[in-house]
Amino acid sequence: MYEFLTGPMFWLSLGTCFIGITVRFVLYFKGLNWQLERVAYKAYPAQGLKGALNSILNWLIPFGTCGWRKQPFMTLIFFGFHIGAVLVPLFLLAHNIFLKEKIGISLITLHPVIADILSWSVIVCAFLLVLRRISLPEVRILTTAYDYFILLLSVAPFVTGLIARYEIGNYSFWLTTHIICGEALLIAVPFTKLSHIALFFASRAQLGMDYAIKRGGMKGKGMAW
Repeated sequence: MYEFLTGPMFWLSLGTCFIGITVRFVLYFKGLNWQLERVAYKAYPAQGLKGALNSILNWLIPFGTCGWRKQPFMTLIFFGFHIGAVLVPLFLLAHNIFLKEKIGISLITLHPVIADILSWSVIVCAFLLVLRRISLPEVRILTTAYDYFILLLSVAPFVTGLIARYEIGNYSFWLTTHIICGEALLIAVPFTKLSHIALFFASRAQLGMDYAIKRGGMKGKGMAW
C-alpha cells in the first residue's frame, strides 16, 4: 500500500492537481467578457498589470486592505490557517526528503518545532472557522454541508500528520492515512472550492485591473468607461 501511494498514486494525484488547476486558471481568463473586460486590459497593459499586482499584494498582507481591517478576528484566523497550510506541505523536512527521492530536488526546510506550531495553528484556526460559521447568522445562512466537508478535507492531512509525528497508536496506519488524505486533497483541488489556491490570484488580478483602468483609475484620461 505504501509503495502504491508513494508511487503511481502520488504521480496521479499531483498530475491531476497541477493540470486541473492550470485548466481552471486558463478558463477563468478565457471566460472574461471581450467587450467589458479583455478589450480594456489589452488596451492598457501597463496600468492593468500595476493594478493587478497591487490588488494581489495588498490582499496577501494581513490588515493590508480595508476588508481585512474591518474583520480583525477573521483576518487572524484566515492567515493563521493559510500560512500553515502553505508552508508546512512545502517545507516540512519529511516532505522534502520524499521529494528528493522522487524528483531529485528539495526546498528549504522548517525546524520541527516551527512545523508543529504551524500545523497546530491550521487545526485551531480551522476549528475557529467552524465556530464562526455556526455563530454568525450572516455566515451560517450561506454555509452548507459541502463547506464543512471542504474544511475537513483541508485539515485532515494535518491531523493525521501530527498523530503520525507523535507516534500515537499504530504509526504505519496513521502514516498511510496521512498520505491518503494528502493525495485526496490534491485531487480535489481543481474540482472544488479549493481551486481558490490559484483562482484567488486570477480574481484579485482581474479586480485590480478593473479598478486601475475602468473604475476610476484612469479617470480624466480619455477612457470611455
